Amino acid sequence: MAPDLTIPSELLPADGRFGSGPSKVRAEAVGRLATVGVDLLGTSHRKPAVQGLVQRLQDGLADLFSLPDGYEIVLANGGATAFWEMAVFGLVDAASQHYVFGEFSSKFAASAAAAPWLADPVEVVVEPGQRPTVVANPDVDVQALTHNETSTGVMMELARPEDDALVLVDATSGAGGLPVDLAQTDVYYFSLQKGFASEGGLVVAVCSPAAIERIQRISAAGRYIPAFLDLVTAVENSRKHQTYNTPAISTVFLAAEQVDWMNGEGGLAAAVRAGERKAAHLYGWADERSWASPFVRDPAARSLVVGTVDLDDGVPADEVNAVLRSNGVLDTDAYRKLGRNQLRVGMFPAIPLEDVQAYTACVDWIVDHL
Repeated sequence: MAPDLTIPSELLPADGRFGSGPSKVRAEAVGRLATVGVDLLGTSHRKPAVQGLVQRLQDGLADLFSLPDGYEIVLANGGATAFWEMAVFGLVDAASQHYVFGEFSSKFAASAAAAPWLADPVEVVVEPGQRPTVVANPDVDVQALTHNETSTGVMMELARPEDDALVLVDATSGAGGLPVDLAQTDVYYFSLQKGFASEGGLVVAVCSPAAIERIQRISAAGRYIPAFLDLVTAVENSRKHQTYNTPAISTVFLAAEQVDWMNGEGGLAAAVRAGERKAAHLYGWADERSWASPFVRDPAARSLVVGTVDLDDGVPADEVNAVLRSNGVLDTDAYRKLGRNQLRVGMFPAIPLEDVQAYTACVDWIVDHL
């Protein structure tokens, strides 16, 4: 039960949503959806209105990421969880190497381990709160990286190892908020409900020519691939600006709105700078408190989009979060399986610095009054 504390209204953020996934959706985008939704929703995904919307999202992402020559924006039904299975069927030829530093970075490795047609995956494991270093391995044909470990607030450096493996990057919580050179990757894939402030149900995969060739070669070799997980089908449909199955049109629309807004604000470089300011405030605030500290010890590994702050035992995070929740400041609980006395704060592009500053002021007030 939350202590009966009412945070002064002048301390509260303008918007109290700080979840690490899904992100808050900007009110302006919701308003635009309400304006156009009557005509757009309920339209076939193979009709020009929706194909034009998909193309708008693809073109916007190409601009945001400065798409290298030959790379393609591929959309598929399902989120990153579905994409791990797509990759196991359609991108891993024989063996993969995975960098495990939290809950979500372990899941692709688990999918690969369960596939009887593949060799056991190699796992490079470090403790939660640390980040791994990419190492070459001539015995694998896929290197599986995670740009941002949502469960721990650790961001990973992306660098192509000195081997011939395809580099696949799970960027679900990092895309749009962390710097990236796509030339260092072959597949940079993400769901749309975090950095792109949309709903779930779709995955975007930015694919290099080498990745497209691998997808086509594995399919042509005759490996059984369920139709829903067939990346050849996803590529072919994406070239027509559509998806294999009917998508949630609102998801595509909200993502396109967010991408256009981000490009209008200065693109990825501006989003990264804004993330740096938010992260500097959160981690600096924690460093200045006797009862708090950044969970991630290496400053260079501290995420710009998901911040984790440990609290001393005398400051129960569950009580702090209960008071925040009762005052409309939401979803900053630690990741459940991590089991730490911790705050976890989403700082995605849709969340302004002023709200992060207000959040920390609210926590200060709560700690003073508990």
